[in-house]
Amino acid sequence: MRTDYCGNIDSSYIGQEITLCGWVNKRRDLGGVIFIDLRDREGIVQVVFDPDLPEVLSVANKLRGEFCVKLTGKVRARPEGQINKDMRTGEIEILGTGLEIINRSDALPLDWNQENSEEQRLRYRYLDLRRPVMSQRLQFRAKVTGAVRRFLEGEGFLDIETPILTKATPEGARDYLVPSRTHKGEFFALPQSPQLFKQLLMMSGMDRYYQIVKCFRDEDLRADRQPEFTQIDIETTFLDADGVMAITESMIRDLFSTMLNVDLGDFPRMTYAEAMKRFGSDKPDLRNPLELTDIADLLETVEFKVFSGPANDPKGRVAAIRVPGGASMSRKQIDEYTKFVGIYGAKGLAWMKVNEMAPGQEGLQSPILKFLSEDITDGILQRTGAQAGDILLFGADTNTVVTEAMGALRLKLGEDFELLEGEWKPLWVVDFPMFEEFDGQLHAIHHPFTALRGLTAEELKANPVGALSDAYDMVLNGCELGGGSVRIHNEEMQSAVFEILGIEEEEAKNKFGFLLDALRFGAPPHAGLAFGLDRLVMLMTGASSIRDVMAFPKTTTAACPLTSAPSPANPQQLEELAIATVKKPS
Repeated sequence: MRTDYCGNIDSSYIGQEITLCGWVNKRRDLGGVIFIDLRDREGIVQVVFDPDLPEVLSVANKLRGEFCVKLTGKVRARPEGQINKDMRTGEIEILGTGLEIINRSDALPLDWNQENSEEQRLRYRYLDLRRPVMSQRLQFRAKVTGAVRRFLEGEGFLDIETPILTKATPEGARDYLVPSRTHKGEFFALPQSPQLFKQLLMMSGMDRYYQIVKCFRDEDLRADRQPEFTQIDIETTFLDADGVMAITESMIRDLFSTMLNVDLGDFPRMTYAEAMKRFGSDKPDLRNPLELTDIADLLETVEFKVFSGPANDPKGRVAAIRVPGGASMSRKQIDEYTKFVGIYGAKGLAWMKVNEMAPGQEGLQSPILKFLSEDITDGILQRTGAQAGDILLFGADTNTVVTEAMGALRLKLGEDFELLEGEWKPLWVVDFPMFEEFDGQLHAIHHPFTALRGLTAEELKANPVGALSDAYDMVLNGCELGGGSVRIHNEEMQSAVFEILGIEEEEAKNKFGFLLDALRFGAPPHAGLAFGLDRLVMLMTGASSIRDVMAFPKTTTAACPLTSAPSPANPQQLEELAIATVKKPS
């Protein structure tokens, strides 16, 4: 139907007759001469309808926003003074010589100036996706997946599909269950990831696997979570952590270079322990120069129990953040930050303004100065590197509360004071603990198939709390792009991990018998990593939510306004599946 795309027409087309199809982006009637901006996937071009062609002008007079049309015309240069150098099509316009209205549009339910709720945008997603910014993001996403495929195939990886209907396995979130009609009372689960299948592929001798795959998790949502999301899933045999990290780092560097003309350079590495100590996060944003400084040893003898209590508690922590230029902070602002850390369980936020350095304590301002000797304040100033004009903010509580609260405060201060430096700051975080304790039970921080660093099964059982996993996360600007690990490849170690996690032998056989069996037949060492494709594209395009880089996402309540899903099943379907529903309480 067409000869060209709207957004591709430039001065090289001047004098040519072309045919275009698309939507009316804007219409202007200037006293008998009608201008429209015609839009398609590739962009916008200006079209002029002249009174010299009254039949065509008559049709153009009927055009309104989002009418779908086909037109023919001649490309000509724009008059001087009307050139738009910010557009590829800005030097030309098209004199319309033929016009067909393919389909009219009702009055739009969306405001094209974007005064719409997200619910409205998702309800009429097919209209929302016509907007250039949304179209460009989906095109960018398609190019990212193409670049990833080319890179991995160039490295010898095979694209292999894994099942969507599978067995429920514990991987940190609730499973979505699918009832079986042929096995009444039994259920499939949608995979939270292809974790077990990709390990089995490595045990099958496939050597290098990748898949751009849908994953499903029934969990509470936020800006960078969806019930169904897409992973770039990668697994290898006979490669250690360094080998996997080298390949995937090279892939991300290549991607940013190709798509954004950005050189990320070599990625630094940081241990989990250092990240938590300095930044209060296992995915620190290195653009933010603020750090947490531990000062508990300076406060063990003070009479101020808010400080001395945690300072003398093995599970306590006292840390300070120095905010350059923060002495100008008002009491109202300090109170707001105090409320903010309260979200994370902190009982308060002590502070100290450094108005001048030379007079010693006389140059300081703080309600806690009366509890601190001059030697202690000097020690705090020296350790934090405080300068005149700064403010010090203190957290004192359990290690968990201080780390979480001050880590979150660090991020907020960095944004509020516009302290972020540089556009892209990548990082590898390594040496994660294997387990964390919650409600008196140990849980795997990554997943129960993660290999241990330098331990035998017996050594692991003797001291599971101190065990480090052979895991690694790639972080960019405070977001976890991807995470992976070396996998357990022998039955004895895998059984030991299950035992520590409280998974009884019978339960392990029931849920993971096929994996445990496979480990007994010459399973090779293997390792891998999975990237969140949606999050990666969100960062690269500057979108604020992964919903803005997905074609048909769900809301934060895991619903689809477009299709009204989820929805009730009819009684016949439920009967075939041997399922009865429970009425909602009124």
